Parts: sequence; C-alpha cells; structure tokens
Amino acid sequence: MALRAAVLRHVRVPVQFFALPRRGSQPPSCSSGSVRLFSSHDDHITKEEVIERVLSVIKCHPKVDPSKVSPDVHFQKDLGLDSLDTVEIVMGLEEEFKLEIPDKEADKIDSCDLAIEYVYNHPMSS
Repeated sequence: MALRAAVLRHVRVPVQFFALPRRGSQPPSCSSGSVRLFSSHDDHITKEEVIERVLSVIKCHPKVDPSKVSPDVHFQKDLGLDSLDTVEIVMGLEEEFKLEIPDKEADKIDSCDLAIEYVYNHPMSS
C-alpha cells in the first residue's frame, strides 16, 4: 500500500471528466466531438481470385495430381490425401492468404469448396 501511494504521488495521468446524462434526459449525440472510427478492409479479394489461388495451392502439393483438382474436389475421397496432407494444405492456404486459421476451423476444411468459402468469407484474407 505504501508503494502504491508513493508511485501515485509521482505519476501524473491526464484525466478528462464527462458529465453523465441524468435520468430522463436524452443521451449525448455523436456530434459532441467523440466519434469512434472503424477501419475497413476494402481491398477484399474477389471469389474468382480466391478460387484460382486455392486451387494453385492444392495443385502445388507434392501428393496431388494437378489434373484431378477442381473447385468441388474432396481432399481424402477424391485426391486420396490423409489428415497430415490436409493440415499441410491448410498451412499453405494460411501462407498464401496471410491469415491464421484456428485449429477448430482448420479441422473442418476437408475439400476445396470449404477452403474457398472459408478464405473468401474471412475478413482479413489478402
């Protein structure tokens, strides 16, 4: 407690006080000068570009025959890939689109369709 008091005596923090609205009065409007700005990710890529890039990542995998790859192909059923290969493809997608796919979501991606939809709907894919 003594240390806290000693620190607080020497630290100056600017504090601004705002009057709280009274009950029954209207809340303050945004025109009072405090406006919260949100950033937007306007350079989102098109679905065609996502499809092209996802397919190229899958075609570049060493165990995949590029002639069998299409937007509706399943990794295990159609391409004969195992779970480790699927993980490697998901890692390739993360690298290609500069995003991080959580493990729970990565486990659900087992086809080109799901990979394309996930990447296209991800707000930070680039």
